Amino acid sequence: MERPSAWKSYSPEQLDELHYFSEGYKAFISDNKTERECAAAAIHLAEEAGYIRLSDAIAADQKLKPGDKVYADIRGKSVIFIQLGTQPLQSGLNILGAHIDSPRLDVKQNPLEERSEIATLDTHYYGGVKKYQWVTIPLAIHGVVALKDGSTITVTVGEDDEDPVFCISDLLIHLSREQLGKKASNVIEGEMLDLIVGNRPLVLDEKSRETDGGGAGAGAHNASTDSACKADRPSAQEAVKASILSLLKDTYGIEEEDFLSAELEIVPAGAARDMGFDRSMILGYGHDDRSCAYPSLIAQLDSGTTERAAVTVLADKEEIGSRGATGMTSRFFENTIAEVLELAGEGGSLALRRCLENSRMLSSDVSAAFDPNFPNSFEAKNSAFMGHGLAFNKYTGSGGKGNSNDADAEYIALIRQIMDGAGIAWQTAELGRVDAGGGGTIAYMLARYGMQVIDCGVPVLSMHAPWEIASKADLYEAYRGYVAFLRRSV
Repeated sequence: MERPSAWKSYSPEQLDELHYFSEGYKAFISDNKTERECAAAAIHLAEEAGYIRLSDAIAADQKLKPGDKVYADIRGKSVIFIQLGTQPLQSGLNILGAHIDSPRLDVKQNPLEERSEIATLDTHYYGGVKKYQWVTIPLAIHGVVALKDGSTITVTVGEDDEDPVFCISDLLIHLSREQLGKKASNVIEGEMLDLIVGNRPLVLDEKSRETDGGGAGAGAHNASTDSACKADRPSAQEAVKASILSLLKDTYGIEEEDFLSAELEIVPAGAARDMGFDRSMILGYGHDDRSCAYPSLIAQLDSGTTERAAVTVLADKEEIGSRGATGMTSRFFENTIAEVLELAGEGGSLALRRCLENSRMLSSDVSAAFDPNFPNSFEAKNSAFMGHGLAFNKYTGSGGKGNSNDADAEYIALIRQIMDGAGIAWQTAELGRVDAGGGGTIAYMLARYGMQVIDCGVPVLSMHAPWEIASKADLYEAYRGYVAFLRRSV
């Protein structure tokens, strides 16, 4: 049952569409590298397409009718888009569910220190990463700092051509005999992922030195500062740290203590790029899972009038178990659907349960593409291949299908009918060879309602690396397949 390359079947018109879609995708993942940024950009696109905020509809007691478009977000990190269909909501929803968080490094709450006249920020890695992949590459800082006065400061450094970038050092090869004898998991340990942010010390004039007793409290203090504040200032041996604090104060109005209420994410610096002489692939950060989130969002916006309500969920926290208020294990999804049912005149607990149980979902998450450099980790005839289209995983999990959804045969038959009927290039896959490892998605979390769910998404090489690889053909087929799914009426 070999599936041919999707590239072989494209007309000139389809190649133009593929190119246009790929350019939009590259811009999206280059500009939006955090869950907050992705959610905000998605909301902006949806509002341009006529979506209104659900809370505004609730406040106005607006009755929802077929064709109406609403969205809801929580903490600016997860967002749900809903377009009502012509059928009652209780007959079920067609749902696309992707996540918009990606593996990265998070800045700790008390991060700034100086050692050997180098200032660094301590980090804690987020999600499953090979830690050694994050050293000696250009890195950027994205995020927000929330101040006690209620204001929030947005920080993005390392993306503009004029911006500085940041880096984590590695031991030089000349002194690496002991390091190279370690297991790959221990070559770089978690507490070694310290981001280098400065080396230039603050230089004080003589008056400041006398007032400070040798301290280096640049920018934040003056000669009238009381002794209690002096005690908080860096010592003369921390002049580089003092210089960084001075720059942060001057640029953003941030004090060291404001790190306590900051969410700063360390991500690869730079834009996504075409890859290969033929430009058939994209090298970029965050293909997992924005290569599914973006096609899902655009499919939602392009689906037109549907009979069953079309829903797209862009969720946070998948890479760390979908926990917390913004993850799929929270009540956010369920509560949002309940509110929509109420405004559509179908409110009530029983109606909600019927709606969810009658729904169908594509858990839109990436799959592992067969890697010719590591063939022994895959079982070829049950692997996804780059350029062969949208990949469906009946199950993911690990070992004996642990923590997997495992879609039923009847639902897979329906999916075959939908995809073949729309002329979509698609394939089936497992997440590598049995017992080689494994992974999971949000599929089982939605399946608990009784709805039909299957994992499907874009095959990716170097998954969870700072730079991942995806085929433009697979991205395009994901978009086309998601549109076909949302438009399915029965």
